[in-house]
Amino acid sequence: MFEDLTQKLETVFKKLRGQGKITEANISESLREVRRVLLDADVNYKVVKQFIDDVQKRSVGQEVLTSLTPGQLIVKIIFDELVKLMGSTQAEIKYSPLPPTVIMVAGLQGSGKTTFCAKLAYYLKSKGKFPILVAADVHRPAAIDQLEMLGKQIQVPVIAERGKSAIEIAHGSIEKVRKAVRDVVIIDTAGRLHIDEEMMREVETIKEKVTPNEILFVVDSMTGQDAVNTAKAFHDKLDFDGVVLTKLDGDTRGGAAISIRSVVNKPIKFVGIGEKLDALEVFHPDRMATRILGMGDIVTFVEKAQTQYDEQKVQKLEEKLRKSQFTFEDFLDQLHEIKKMGSVQQLLSMIPGMNRLPVNSAVDDKALTRVEAIIQSMTKEERVKPQIINGTRRRRIAIGSGTSIQEVNKMLKQFGEMQKMMKTFSKGKMPRMFQGMKLAN
Repeated sequence: MFEDLTQKLETVFKKLRGQGKITEANISESLREVRRVLLDADVNYKVVKQFIDDVQKRSVGQEVLTSLTPGQLIVKIIFDELVKLMGSTQAEIKYSPLPPTVIMVAGLQGSGKTTFCAKLAYYLKSKGKFPILVAADVHRPAAIDQLEMLGKQIQVPVIAERGKSAIEIAHGSIEKVRKAVRDVVIIDTAGRLHIDEEMMREVETIKEKVTPNEILFVVDSMTGQDAVNTAKAFHDKLDFDGVVLTKLDGDTRGGAAISIRSVVNKPIKFVGIGEKLDALEVFHPDRMATRILGMGDIVTFVEKAQTQYDEQKVQKLEEKLRKSQFTFEDFLDQLHEIKKMGSVQQLLSMIPGMNRLPVNSAVDDKALTRVEAIIQSMTKEERVKPQIINGTRRRRIAIGSGTSIQEVNKMLKQFGEMQKMMKTFSKGKMPRMFQGMKLAN
């Protein structure tokens, strides 16, 4: 997420921190570099101009020029202005005081709109809500089938009425929802390959008929400046309540995330960070700013860990660590817990300082898959007593896991080193989220 933007800003900040004395001249030079980096990231040029002006006004004040750490203070100013630019505070969904809450989802075709509807339903379900999905995209072939399939995966009902118009489906769904005793309705409306009058009339009419409590506009963050222009066109017609940025885990330059709030004056509410149905995050401007500036996002990391880790399992694991009884069986359990939290690369990007590691040293998901295959090719006895694994057993494990004997040897050696390290930590508490990271390198 934002790797290129983050690395370029890091270079600018490094130069700034290295200045012996901060003057108006080198502040201006650094901000020119920041301006260039933001424009390269496809941030709206008007947004960039205002952002640089705001930072400059604060940076040339007496507080900065007389500070003992002026370089760090300017980075803090850039962080504050970036947070302000992206919305300052987290924006919640507006729930109706009298159920059901109606959420209408709009956007262009290919933006990930239908998948987002299912992700939102899954998210709301995890928060104790009882959502229902409405398939009102009657124009895209298989859109209704897709939503039904996704609804089945997350065990959320879908209202799908083939042969009716989108307006009839959306309007009729509200009464059906009341009878079904569901408290949130998520209406998936049709997307087009481009903005056209027919599409706009349809979504405007649906809005009039169902009077939604919340209209969310879904946009593909990889389209950069075009995403901002599309959002503005939709907002002029629909006056939506919030933005959803999808595909932030892809090769996105960051322009949409930074620009869109300022251009349409509506908050970003969610971001999609993967293809899985649990790969949805609530948007926090301050956390996103720390990621963009290469400071990680340890709060989101901890929240992910807390949702996945079973407290009883954690207590048993800590007991084993204290007694130095951690085995390959335990390690396999830890791998499964880590994989539940999402992409390993995404998890590492949330840890402060990890962005500075060389690309080749980063742990990837394929490496974890190879480690998992090696362990699963062992017998239960071998997992508990790895010291019995001789040459013949290593050859069998390599063949069974589709890896090489060298990879098996390397993992066994690293596991032995890790066990020694755990003995060192056995008197205290081991940071349980990192027990398996070294093995996957």
